[in-house]
Amino acid sequence: MARIKGTTVTLYQETVTGYDEFNAPIKRLTAEKIDNVLVGEPSTDDINTSISLYGKTISYMLAIPKGDDHDWTDKIVEWTDAYGQTHRCQTFGVPITGIEENIPDQLPWHKKVRCASYESGFNQTESTGDQQHNEIGGDQEHPQISG
Repeated sequence: MARIKGTTVTLYQETVTGYDEFNAPIKRLTAEKIDNVLVGEPSTDDINTSISLYGKTISYMLAIPKGDDHDWTDKIVEWTDAYGQTHRCQTFGVPITGIEENIPDQLPWHKKVRCASYESGFNQTESTGDQQHNEIGGDQEHPQISG
């Protein structure tokens, strides 16, 4: 029996509901609850590796229970912590999977998934008209090029 219990995480999967007149798939997000997922903070090594490999900063690491066969690559996940705050992140990279048979029965998790919050890993710079907004410098005018 495990002494640690994870939280329930909502995993949003894309399902194809049909095709439009240009034969492009019409997708819909469906939410599925996954129980007993551990949410933890990444190590310094995990953060440095993710920046080097993916150019994104890990906000959280998720430990996925044994027997789970969901696709966790580039998915949106959401959970509520013990303080009632809801976290919404996107997974990235290939999940790190252990061999279930080689992991002791006392540990019910076998897969690690990297998550980046929207603020730290995605859409850091937005362009609007003739001004640019970024997280560090705020609004700045684009320099004019004279020809």
